[in-house]
Amino acid sequence: MSVTISLRETAHRIEARTPVHRDRAIDGLRALALLAVPIGHWMLGGLTLDDEGALHNASPLASFGGLAPASWVLQMLGVFFLVGGYASVLSFRRRGGSTGAWLKGRIVRLGRPVLGVTAVWALVAPVAYAAGVPETTLRTGATLVVQPLWFVGVYVVVTALTPYCVRAARRLGGWAAAPLLGSVAVVDFLRYGPFADSVPSWAALLNILPGWLFAYQLGVSWGERRIDRRGAWLLLVGGSVLFAALLTVFHYPASMVGVPGEARTNSHPPSLLVLALASAQSGAAILLRGRLARLLARPALWAPVVVVNLCAMTVLCWHQTAMLAAAVPGSLLGGAAGLTTAPDSVGWLLARAAWLPVFGALLVGIARYARRFEEPWTGATAVRRTAAGLLAAGFAVFAAGLA
Repeated sequence: MSVTISLRETAHRIEARTPVHRDRAIDGLRALALLAVPIGHWMLGGLTLDDEGALHNASPLASFGGLAPASWVLQMLGVFFLVGGYASVLSFRRRGGSTGAWLKGRIVRLGRPVLGVTAVWALVAPVAYAAGVPETTLRTGATLVVQPLWFVGVYVVVTALTPYCVRAARRLGGWAAAPLLGSVAVVDFLRYGPFADSVPSWAALLNILPGWLFAYQLGVSWGERRIDRRGAWLLLVGGSVLFAALLTVFHYPASMVGVPGEARTNSHPPSLLVLALASAQSGAAILLRGRLARLLARPALWAPVVVVNLCAMTVLCWHQTAMLAAAVPGSLLGGAAGLTTAPDSVGWLLARAAWLPVFGALLVGIARYARRFEEPWTGATAVRRTAAGLLAAGFAVFAAGLA
């Protein structure tokens, strides 16, 4: 009873401190998209043990193709970029200094947590190796930790393009994102069309920027009030129709994430299917904004949204570490169902779902200390900053397999 009372009091304190003008729907959408990242990685990514007791990456999607629709729900980066574009244009409008100063501030806020997690791993990895953790396990862990961080680099680039996105939105409205869609469609045609054999593999990289800028540009246009309900319906219906056509007529892979053994992937780099899903999700998010805002007027629902948003980068950077904090000790003890056993049965899916609260609790425990990386490093000397940078660089080299 005392815990319930304490939670209720905390929720009301957060409610009292929330500014009246705060856009709760935007924060709610960001929290929803953010939480989909760890849940997606935890449920759609597995681990297996080899004969030496080392961990390797695996995926239940390789055995259960029917799970692909789950990736349509859990792949919410389109919503994240949409909300990011919306929030960025509002922040850009309120900036007090130059555009360069505004951009530097946003990049620093994104960079601190990334530097923190990679520097900590650079210190932990050799200690773990000395304690008997196999090098293969550490390399698998490094890959999992780095895996979500690509998003930060892409997000920095699209954020730097905010001034140009604003100009495009003011001139073309919601249609400013259409050329990006067209660009990805052209590259996909080259990759998978009749001339695919003569197209170099690096051509796929041309989709990276327009593929992820698409939803961000929609968010900027939304923030500029250039997408109304009619435009939102067009995004929802048009994106859904395109999504269905790409799956049924053009035979795009159904999974929104990479599947081991599959020659084609939708996410690295993003294919036209990713943009179709982002369009549909963006339209739905815009249409549901008012309803979500009314729902989050309740203190009990608003409080967790605030907490998630305050720890956004911590969740992104450390959720794989939380899973590994359970899996690595589990691997030393032998196979554990849903944790270190092959993800090839319904039993594994049920066992992995049971592990989610454990991963969540470990992430909360890690966040109590890792959250400080999101705060300004006012007490850090130049020597400490340099050391953190060198450690992060060393870990990056290790994760890339260069050492």
